[in-house]
Amino acid sequence: MGIDAMSQTQIQLDFNGRKITLVGTAHVSKESVEEVKETIKNIKPDCVAVELDEKRAESIKNPSRYSQLDLVKILKRKEGFLLLANLILSSYQRRMGLNAGVKPGDEMIAAMNAAEENKIACTLVDRPIQITLKRAWGKNTFLGKCKLLATLFASAFSNEEVDPNEIEKLKERNEMDSMMDELSEYMPVIKEVLIDERDRYLASKIWDSEGNNIVAVLGAGHLPGVQAYLEKLGNDQASSNVKELATLPKPGIAGKIFAFLIPACIIGLIVAGFIYGGVHAGTQILSTWFLWNAIPAAIFTAIAFGHPIAILVGFIGAPFTSLCPFIGIGFCTAIVQATVCKPKVSDMETLQDDVNFKGFYKNRILRTLLVFILSSIGSTIGTFIGGADIISILNNIH
Repeated sequence: MGIDAMSQTQIQLDFNGRKITLVGTAHVSKESVEEVKETIKNIKPDCVAVELDEKRAESIKNPSRYSQLDLVKILKRKEGFLLLANLILSSYQRRMGLNAGVKPGDEMIAAMNAAEENKIACTLVDRPIQITLKRAWGKNTFLGKCKLLATLFASAFSNEEVDPNEIEKLKERNEMDSMMDELSEYMPVIKEVLIDERDRYLASKIWDSEGNNIVAVLGAGHLPGVQAYLEKLGNDQASSNVKELATLPKPGIAGKIFAFLIPACIIGLIVAGFIYGGVHAGTQILSTWFLWNAIPAAIFTAIAFGHPIAILVGFIGAPFTSLCPFIGIGFCTAIVQATVCKPKVSDMETLQDDVNFKGFYKNRILRTLLVFILSSIGSTIGTFIGGADIISILNNIH
């Protein structure tokens, strides 16, 4: 196997005559668009591999895709967080691209168009975004999920403008190494799922692409990892079977136990209050649990500017959903919010533009998602504080 470092953004690998050229791009870079076109034109590969999955490719080609959005169905499928994360990530890239004069994914479109124009086979080699986001969420700890939410909202509400020159630096190896090191330290699970797993997935799909001369267009941050895994595949040190990376991680037995343990403990503490403290103590514990769950859930729903009925549902429902591992209060309040304040066509048309502080309250879709997230946070806070308060009351029973 030979390696020819063609430039800072390109790597050419030779596996006994089978050539794979990796083209590293910044996803909102004019230079990347032109580089992709020129590379495909000059190399004339047998196949062009693109860092996209089918849904992301369709979304890039069809910017009005959100006009068919059914928010209630998404909430029922428990994909509210996935939609929110996807919107924030794509909106952040879009804002970066405005300063550079391009839209996110333009270099991928350029690669697909160049392949079509030159009658070259084109294959999509990225893992479905839903799988990636679900794995990132499912593999995270509670603290990790809090960090992820905080990071997403910080990027959504940020008004920071990115200089086009800074965007170009994203293709430089030292800049990417620094970013990867920071991400690895702050959110190691996210780095593992978003970068490491996808490096392996991308490399395997590129390796399985047809032809002896392949050009792969991918984000510059994936270059080192994809190159390393391709070299392992070329030396028969790894398998291109990545089936396990395309499935959702099964909840561990500890997670299943924990989901039932807290409700069981709370119910046990309430029953203990009635047994050892009589009706007065039992009633006090019951009301404590109810108010500690009801008030934060209602307050956080109100902070999201939820409809009064959604706030009421949060107040009444949180004490009960906190004791049920199968349904959360966020689902209940969001369904009510989406039903009472049905999204308009204009909300769907401006969805990506509205991913900012004002937009979350103006756009009915985003406000519903905000109700979903904040009411869930309020109920979680109430569960822990309420449980601690119940234990304190029981300790005072003589």
